[in-house]
Amino acid sequence: MEKLLEILNDIQPDADYETCTTLIDDEVLDSFAILSIVGELEEAFDIEITPVDIVPENFNSAQALWDMVQRLQEA
Repeated sequence: MEKLLEILNDIQPDADYETCTTLIDDEVLDSFAILSIVGELEEAFDIEITPVDIVPENFNSAQALWDMVQRLQEA
């Protein structure tokens, strides 16, 4: 989770990833940030994030992102 937060803060430093659960709904993350996050997560965690995974439920919070990373690592 620490590596994930580091990636998120590098891409969008002004967001509160510890408590925010509406990163997509409140447009904290834009499409460019999402694409950057996808690329960084794929490289850092050796996973493949497909278009099916790129849904608000997976990107609305750091915890949701972490859950997706763990699920994809297990697949």
